[in-house]
Amino acid sequence: MNNIGENNVVPIIGSRLLVGADGRTSLQAQIAARLLKDCGKDAGELPLSPFRELNEVVSQLKGSIGQQDLYDAVHEAIHAVTEAKDFVVPAPIRQLAEIAHFRLFVTLTSDDLLARSLRQRCAVNELIHSPNLPTSEGRDLLPGWQTRSGEVNVLYLFGKSRSAPMFAIHDEDVLEYAHNMIAYGRQIFGTFLGELQQRNLLLIGCNFPEWLSRFFLRATNQKRLSENYRRSWLIEQLQPEENFTRFLNRYGGGTEILSDLSPVEFVAELHRRWLKEYGTPMQESAHVIHDIPPRKTMFFISYSRKTDLPRAERLYQSLLGLGIADSEVWFDRKTLEPGQDYQRHILDGIRNCRYFLPLLSQACNQREQAFVFSEWGEATQRLKEMNYEYIFPVVIDSEFVPENYTAKSARVWADEHLNFAYAPEGQPDEAFAKKLRDLVRIARRGSMQS
Repeated sequence: MNNIGENNVVPIIGSRLLVGADGRTSLQAQIAARLLKDCGKDAGELPLSPFRELNEVVSQLKGSIGQQDLYDAVHEAIHAVTEAKDFVVPAPIRQLAEIAHFRLFVTLTSDDLLARSLRQRCAVNELIHSPNLPTSEGRDLLPGWQTRSGEVNVLYLFGKSRSAPMFAIHDEDVLEYAHNMIAYGRQIFGTFLGELQQRNLLLIGCNFPEWLSRFFLRATNQKRLSENYRRSWLIEQLQPEENFTRFLNRYGGGTEILSDLSPVEFVAELHRRWLKEYGTPMQESAHVIHDIPPRKTMFFISYSRKTDLPRAERLYQSLLGLGIADSEVWFDRKTLEPGQDYQRHILDGIRNCRYFLPLLSQACNQREQAFVFSEWGEATQRLKEMNYEYIFPVVIDSEFVPENYTAKSARVWADEHLNFAYAPEGQPDEAFAKKLRDLVRIARRGSMQS
């Protein structure tokens, strides 16, 4: 626990932590079943290995579905399962996200469940590794990351799910990603890899093939495994007679296998001990600036934090589901009214975004004073300079009655005959979802031509 308190441990999170409410059933199994259903296959036909279901189903479908279509189908299956109204983020993921001393994470799965949980308490700097990732989206640890209070860094080692072949969906993909780390890792994530090599690792439920386990441990060490100078803990229920266990016993150096508890049980116990040591889950400082916008973002989500944060979060997740990078969306997750300096950053973000999405609710409309109205006024002023669709007012109440919103800017938007969109409780309806896809396509085409 002392190592964790000193920010000297990096959790490596694998598929065995993606479990159902019972703590045992595999979330991958649900995604694999959804994928089979979407492809017109019977989910009951294939015997699947626990926590490797998706790889096995993809391997079965690979010959009958085009490559691009297969990645799209996997992304859609992940999105359908994890965005369902009754879906609950697995308890181990939520528990790890609450341990505020963890500032660096590596996730081996392509979903955004860890980042989604972390955003409940802080900002998240997402780093995505993919051999096909555009250079413009490449990111490493930011300078001075240790002093950036209120921010956590997450590396998607095998890519992040999107409608493109930019995340690993089967074992051959994983091999390609491992090769890319060998060939270009230092150029892409030199700072992050350097931090991994200097800190203790906590590999929880990684469920690696044996070759990949050996490779990963070596890649995150500066020296041979037998000369390891730091500690790593492997949380897997491995048997003493297994080849990998014997290998680590002979050459593992500081690597210790903890097999008494399952990965899920281990995280629950770790969370319990951390709470006992440090009290209730830590909250970030109220005076920290969580997000500084890129100079150019595609979407700016403007909303009343006091009344509409959960619905804004749903819209944000819907944008990510369209394949938009986290860095392309301005979404302020702070829960307190901003100070003067923070206001300047927000207004700068409005001036530099391509599309402005103000969220309209009766709860917000009834507020007498709020900074969100300044955001709307700023965007309305900028609208006069624009020669394309820029503001898309989004009704997030259950009923779609645009004329009911009497806030000053909302009345101006109605007089300007802007098209009001509909996203009840933050979930875009079919027409708005199509419009968002069209806007992304237009923005991407303009970026390629510029």
